[in-house]
Amino acid sequence: MRVLRTINSSPMFNHSLRRTNSALWLLVSISLLLAVPAPASEPPPSNDDCMMCHEDASMTRENGEALGAGLDAWPESIHGMVDLSCVDCHADPAAAEMPHPAQLDPPDCSACHSDAAEQHATSVHGATVTLGEGSGVAAACWDCHGAHDVLPSSDPESRTSHFAVPKTCGQCHSEPHSAGEGTATTPGAAVCFDASVHGHALLGAGLRVAPNCATCHGSHQIRRPSDPESRVHRAAIPDTCGSCHEAIRRQYADSVHGALADAGNTVAAICTDCHTYHQIGSPDLADWKVDVIGECGTCHEESLETYRDTFHGQVTSLGFARVATCSGCHGSHDILPKDAPGSRVSVERRLATCQECHTRAGPNFVQYDPHPKPEDAERDAKLYYTGQFMKVLLIGVFSFFFLHTALWLPRSFKARREHHRRPSDRFSNPR
Repeated sequence: MRVLRTINSSPMFNHSLRRTNSALWLLVSISLLLAVPAPASEPPPSNDDCMMCHEDASMTRENGEALGAGLDAWPESIHGMVDLSCVDCHADPAAAEMPHPAQLDPPDCSACHSDAAEQHATSVHGATVTLGEGSGVAAACWDCHGAHDVLPSSDPESRTSHFAVPKTCGQCHSEPHSAGEGTATTPGAAVCFDASVHGHALLGAGLRVAPNCATCHGSHQIRRPSDPESRVHRAAIPDTCGSCHEAIRRQYADSVHGALADAGNTVAAICTDCHTYHQIGSPDLADWKVDVIGECGTCHEESLETYRDTFHGQVTSLGFARVATCSGCHGSHDILPKDAPGSRVSVERRLATCQECHTRAGPNFVQYDPHPKPEDAERDAKLYYTGQFMKVLLIGVFSFFFLHTALWLPRSFKARREHHRRPSDRFSNPR
């Protein structure tokens, strides 16, 4: 007991006890502070709170538009049907005092539509805004889908329904444009599409199988034609068109053009070289059959020049399509080299090709050269020397008559002068 009393009365023991008591009081105080509930945060405004102003007809924007303009469509929209609140899209009012600022930040659709937003960010529309190239002009989500009236694409009234897409894209892509100063102005893509065979099938005939803008360009992932990842990049166009025209894609793949294109030849003819892009015409029309001859000539210049010298070429240059055109002899999507057995102009099949128009043609008929070149002796010696003879003959005939006229002209003048000197001769013999 004496030992314990001695320890308890020592200064060191008393100091340790005071330190222990202080630590206990500190722990108790912290526990009490943590146990006290924090003041409740202000809840975000509800839809009813927003409607107190946005349903008031007397409240307008600076441009005179009612605050509630367009909100009537909200209950029937896809977002209204799933009971989204205003602040789910418009995050600014959730943290701002009311009334909130007039200009709110654009909604962030990626919170729910992450995949579509990611695709849009790397598209020509998204990249244009990101890089500042015409920011505010390139299409954002609400420009295509709408704002408070967003509907599922399966809804016929939706701006992104299959039949409405051309009109939606046409909001921006209808203005005429040119490739540069001094070049011809081209109508807007939407205008060309409406007049094309695809536009007539989609908007005129109402065929769901007909393509719209998104069928070729994509929806959220639209890229520039120069982008290798684009669906309308030159190397991708045969497959893009082939997604609908499957049988033609197979024919093209086996053709001379398709083989070159698949091998990476960037100048080999693809679908759009012959059919163009948005203003695709019907190949059954006479105008198209005549015009496409010029498209062939953009690559085959010499063949077009020699074709124009023939009867077929002369007739088609007048606008008539009832004679042989390029595709009439060579085919269209299944063109093969002339030395290939399957070619329509091969030795084995040439007569059958000619007989499609000239039903009574015989073996001698196919000796005709459809692309004559009179100045090439190696190609056809008979034609060459015949041409040379005709040139000499024409020059000789015209030279002879020129000389004859030149020699006769002075005598003619002399005779006329003598005649005028004797005007009474005509009355010398009385009746």
